[in-house]
Amino acid sequence: MTGPARPLRATEGPSLRIDKWLWHARFFKSRSLAAKMVSAKRLRVSGQLIDKAHFQVRAGDVLTFPQGDRIRVVRILDLGTRRGPATEAQTLYEDLKPPPDPAVRKAAAESARLDSPAPAARRPEGAGRPTKRDRRQLDRFREKAGEDLPDDEV
Repeated sequence: MTGPARPLRATEGPSLRIDKWLWHARFFKSRSLAAKMVSAKRLRVSGQLIDKAHFQVRAGDVLTFPQGDRIRVVRILDLGTRRGPATEAQTLYEDLKPPPDPAVRKAAAESARLDSPAPAARRPEGAGRPTKRDRRQLDRFREKAGEDLPDDEV
């Protein structure tokens, strides 16, 4: 029984695990987050769906994966040797799909703002448990009121 035909990839040259490269390039905060995204079958390498974090990538491979609210399409330029600063990480890849125009981004943000629920309302006075500030105000009020009342009413 044969599976679907896989595209041919160059096998010569150095390679690195896909989860490690995504972490080096600072697309994910940890290798485990990168591995979870890969194992959830949300990453393509040169059009091929990848589901194993140990998949070896090489310079020249094109990665397609979701990140936040956008789809990232990047070409690997270098494998890197460490997770360095962001400026160093940006030299590891070329972004093939640049971010949307500021006008498009603003329209999307406005749409998201209109679709989001209203901010949480403040607790009405006297409803629920008093806050620390409420308690302190009440204590000050009682201290002042206690000075004004005769001793038999306190």
